[in-house]
Amino acid sequence: MDGVILLADPKSNSWNFAVKIRDYIKNQRGAEVLLEEVSITHFNNGEIDMHVPKNVRRKEIYFIHDSAKNPQEWWMELLLLKDLLLNASAESVTFVLPDLLYSRKDRKEQPHVPISARALATSISPQLRRIITMDLHTDQIQGFYPANCPVDNLHSFPEVVRYIEKHPISDSNNLIIVSPDAGGVSRARAFAQKLGIHQPIAFIYKRRDKPGEVAEMKLVGDVRNSEVLIVDDIIDSGGTLCSAAKLLRENGALKVHCYGTHGIFSKGTSVLCNSFDRVMTSNTHYRENLDLGGVEIIDLSPVFAEAIYRAQKGLSISGLFE
Repeated sequence: MDGVILLADPKSNSWNFAVKIRDYIKNQRGAEVLLEEVSITHFNNGEIDMHVPKNVRRKEIYFIHDSAKNPQEWWMELLLLKDLLLNASAESVTFVLPDLLYSRKDRKEQPHVPISARALATSISPQLRRIITMDLHTDQIQGFYPANCPVDNLHSFPEVVRYIEKHPISDSNNLIIVSPDAGGVSRARAFAQKLGIHQPIAFIYKRRDKPGEVAEMKLVGDVRNSEVLIVDDIIDSGGTLCSAAKLLRENGALKVHCYGTHGIFSKGTSVLCNSFDRVMTSNTHYRENLDLGGVEIIDLSPVFAEAIYRAQKGLSISGLFE
């Protein structure tokens, strides 16, 4: 792919992810694409500085960012790098953001609070060609971005389904897909269809008094004498998921498994792994220095690689998920 450069920070977790993307495009698509480094440093007072040694004039840049970075640095690095590349006369800049941070607040749930997802979109979208991300917290976040900066929201479920087919759940014929909240029902339904599961899905009604704390949980659906797979977009502390697992077992579930695309694991994994028969996540938020004992990691770099290739060649990205 002449004129295309993949860009990543070699000192971050995104570098190995970028290497996998480059190798996939070469081995599966037969196209060569350059992978170059961006050097990110800090002044003594903590301000971020960066430098791209290679010439990017008239190049189409795909910057693959590390979603496991401190969210504030993650945001500021996007702003500074875009400024750097445009001032260096790059032809276009695309952000590849495996986990689009600041997506949890897409509306005002009470007075006098920010709409963080909109604030992020307002700041990073000007002069950006597009954003490639995966399993947005809510689909409507795409509406915060202007038409000249489209958001390609990739889905992880086809790759996860392929993984489960290779590493089957013990009784897949008696499996029910569960959404941890009403907002994830469409995701759970798509997951069930891809797995060829025809029985009704279930979901958990949650009432929160404040962010991160659930005041009430109720199961909607029947999981008696079934194996259950909870499908979510984010695993943060895992506390709510553990409560959900307890609720499902109380309602007759025989085994309880979970998959969350973006595994943050802010309080580790031991309690979560003790609550579930299997815990699965992807490498969109993967940190090599974090002990993820007991958690199965699913590589989603091929999905991003294929999306980049298709975006560059003018091919359908939605066709990946049909």
